[in-house]
Amino acid sequence: MAEKDTKSKDNKFDVAVIGAGPAGIMAAGQAASSGAKVILIEKNKQFGKKILLTGNGRCNITNAEFDLRKLTQNYGKNGNFLFHAFSVFGPKETIEFFNKLRLETKTENNKRVFPVSDNANDVLGTLNKFLTKNKVNIAFNSEVAEIIIKGKKISKVVLKDGEATAKKYILCTGGKSYPLTGSDGFGYKLAEKMGHTIIKPIPALSPIIAKEEWVKSLPGISLEDTKITVFQNNKKQFEEEGEILFTHFGVSGPEILNISGGIGELLEKGEVKIRVDLFPLLNHEELLKGLEDVLKSNANKSVKNILSIFVPERFAEALLGNSGMDKNKIANNMSTIEKRIIVKTLKNIEITAQETLGFDKALVTRGGISLKEIDHKTMKSKIIDNLYFAGEIIDIDGKTGGFNLQASWSTGYLAGNSAVN
Repeated sequence: MAEKDTKSKDNKFDVAVIGAGPAGIMAAGQAASSGAKVILIEKNKQFGKKILLTGNGRCNITNAEFDLRKLTQNYGKNGNFLFHAFSVFGPKETIEFFNKLRLETKTENNKRVFPVSDNANDVLGTLNKFLTKNKVNIAFNSEVAEIIIKGKKISKVVLKDGEATAKKYILCTGGKSYPLTGSDGFGYKLAEKMGHTIIKPIPALSPIIAKEEWVKSLPGISLEDTKITVFQNNKKQFEEEGEILFTHFGVSGPEILNISGGIGELLEKGEVKIRVDLFPLLNHEELLKGLEDVLKSNANKSVKNILSIFVPERFAEALLGNSGMDKNKIANNMSTIEKRIIVKTLKNIEITAQETLGFDKALVTRGGISLKEIDHKTMKSKIIDNLYFAGEIIDIDGKTGGFNLQASWSTGYLAGNSAVN
């Protein structure tokens, strides 16, 4: 990898890649691996800043889901767009890619793949090695001021400190999540000026701010094996199963993050309710029988203490208070109606979603360049003849667990290859 002075006369390239995040790094390195002269343009003083934040600093490189049909299901309604990219460079190829560059990996729960070192810096170092090996020119502190179009082609990129011309261009500027890393949505403006449609960007993989104060009074409480169902106007929209984490502002946890993009879209239309079933494997009658058995065995204990067998004590108190029941009532004195109220509460905890926590805390962006305007086999623009896209800038977002980085590696690989073939 060589730093490039974009003010020099030698500023003509085969491929210019704008944005040095995971997709841009992969695209630049892959294009250069065939012998093409490539420049990677990055407005920050270093590349891959967002990579250092992934997986809480450990970098969840990918997800080892090798069944491509199942893999695409982790990207919602737009997942099928990625099938070809995954068939060319999927999770298996990603793991092999890093292993060949001597980064050892390991697979943890839910097929999440991390470097053995648990250090995102090692992933960044490996990508640096990849760029250096393939002799990619890189221009740091180079912000795009304008992209010049002649006919249906880009003729050059005007930078604040110079310019660059190329035969092909790949736009990989990311979305709007974590704007401090440089993902400020500027790439959308560039694409829009070139005639592309932008699907409204909203935060995804974001915690949810709740309306109810009792929810905010339970920070740190985590409930596993729940079913989380989202409703709008009393109509079921979608659901997720797994863990929910209560925070000082609302709710979070992997499953809440996974449905947050959908919640954000619904909030544009009106109020959204999240209903949590703490015992999804039991129906109301089965849970009632189980509760009655516990009450009989603890006839002289308070209902608060008995509920603490099922859920954390603070949570039990909040549930009872929210249902209007006396937390100190003795089990032996409970009526059938009161027992049914407890069962209904455990099976249907309702939380009102007020808003997502926003782009500052969102891990990815939902929305971006319309997939209708991108060739899924090449990542080439259907509007500009020598333009390609890769990464978060396009209208693709996945669940937590390495899926979003995989989409970046795959689309970056495809765009880099396509730009030189």
